[in-house]
Amino acid sequence: MEYKRQSPAAVKVKPRLIIHGGAGNIKPSNLQPPEYAEYRHALLTIISKTNAYQNTPSLTNTSTSSTGALPSALETATHAVTLLENNPLFNSGHGAVFTRDGINELEASVMVSRGFSKRGVGVTGLQHVRNPILLAKAILEHGDEDLGGNLESSHPSSSSLSAEGGATGGIDAPSAQGHTLLHGATAETLAEKYGLDLVSTDYFFTQRRWDEHIRALEREKAGQGLSTYSTTEFLPQGTVGAVALDEEGVVCVATSTGGLTNKLTGRIGDTPVIGAGFWAEEWVEEGDPTGALARAAGAGEDGFLVLSESLKGLMADCLPSLRTYSPLPSGVGGFGKGLKTTRAIAASGTGNGDSFMRVAAGRTVGAVARWKPLSGADAVSFVSGPGGELQSSAGPRWKVTGEGEGGIIGIEIAVTRDEEGNVVGVRSEVLQDFNCNGMYRAWIDDDGKAYAKIYRDGVEGVDVKEYSEKFSTRFKNWEKRLSLSSDPNPSHVKDKRSHSLSVPDLPPRRQHSRTPFVYGLTISSGIKMAVHPLVSSLR
Repeated sequence: MEYKRQSPAAVKVKPRLIIHGGAGNIKPSNLQPPEYAEYRHALLTIISKTNAYQNTPSLTNTSTSSTGALPSALETATHAVTLLENNPLFNSGHGAVFTRDGINELEASVMVSRGFSKRGVGVTGLQHVRNPILLAKAILEHGDEDLGGNLESSHPSSSSLSAEGGATGGIDAPSAQGHTLLHGATAETLAEKYGLDLVSTDYFFTQRRWDEHIRALEREKAGQGLSTYSTTEFLPQGTVGAVALDEEGVVCVATSTGGLTNKLTGRIGDTPVIGAGFWAEEWVEEGDPTGALARAAGAGEDGFLVLSESLKGLMADCLPSLRTYSPLPSGVGGFGKGLKTTRAIAASGTGNGDSFMRVAAGRTVGAVARWKPLSGADAVSFVSGPGGELQSSAGPRWKVTGEGEGGIIGIEIAVTRDEEGNVVGVRSEVLQDFNCNGMYRAWIDDDGKAYAKIYRDGVEGVDVKEYSEKFSTRFKNWEKRLSLSSDPNPSHVKDKRSHSLSVPDLPPRRQHSRTPFVYGLTISSGIKMAVHPLVSSLR
């Protein structure tokens, strides 16, 4: 039987999503059951809300999606990270850690596999941008215009904010130009230009992080350990992040952090550095080597679709979305000639940022996936799994200084076409691995269930919609408590005394009247919306 060949068409894929909230020395002895429940609940809430957002068609035109289309990977990933930044449980935004001097300095980054000229952007040294991830997103979105040399602003640019209230007035930043990494007041001047929310430095204060900051400095002063790492206490040294795959096959990684607990003021970590704490890329390879390896290993059933010659003929009139149904020439298969596979991968790291920079962790994941080649899952484990590149980089300091500890999440997608450009296979996979005691993470599986895990065993998945409805009453109660104070920050400012490196001059402890795990959590009635079914792998 012969079939008329049709013009190649773009394939629509099932959106995927995974998030993380940090990794490190997280274990039952320093994460008691009530705290474990709070983290798990926060992860499930955020993944559920983002899943609903990701699978709800856009009602308005944006720079990255059209009316009626599902949100782009960039929109989805940054949406998730914004929710993480607003939750004081996590080391980013409102829950950011302090430097040795009692200052919050925030960092963020985004990167896409295709679609934007700049591909990736990092921002660092932020003290006034409420949601750093939105600044990174805005710089990326303006990148095509900036690279074209279109300077809309007056020259030099001016800012109406004081040094404490936001960007300084003397910064000349009409645009981000061709820059990929921006710091401090210059980045904040652009945030004001883009209309992003700027806040006072006190917005980022939380009692939990302040107490961790003080305890660690006291421990160092007493000669009982480092101020940046503890073998008995989990001191945040990681990030929050999200990786999303959209229906167009684009993957995006978004990452945000407050940095390393008690880092030196001015220190820049891996989060804003392309190739260190994050990476995304797309490439074309001959055949489908990693797909063939997966099938040979018996792993091809999970998230992989291959249309045989007979099946393509039978289903040619039943799958209107897949418009390239012509059978492959005889003998062409996963290992055969004539196939080309477009692969894309995105990865977000969390852990000891200095180690991530030393091994260029994010770029290494992409490089070994592309050039060895390895599957995305194996590439992530090669870098961040037990005994991987990160752990090896610590040498004898492993489990002593916190070096090498961390984890990576990601998503890989592969679309295989025959020599006529017809799609013959599509697969995608959510990726994760870590080498330390725990990593806060959550994802949506192939069946639409939300999973949240901290350790390697974890718990079973839950239905996204059922979970949302089950806790809707609890959400309302929390929202009511939050509404008692529209400003989650105290009007007074803590005593920011400087800390000597050798003998810290410790500021007095300070008590907050609000519940540390609740205030600042962004909750809305939108969580009650029905979760749209995930679109089919090929529609």
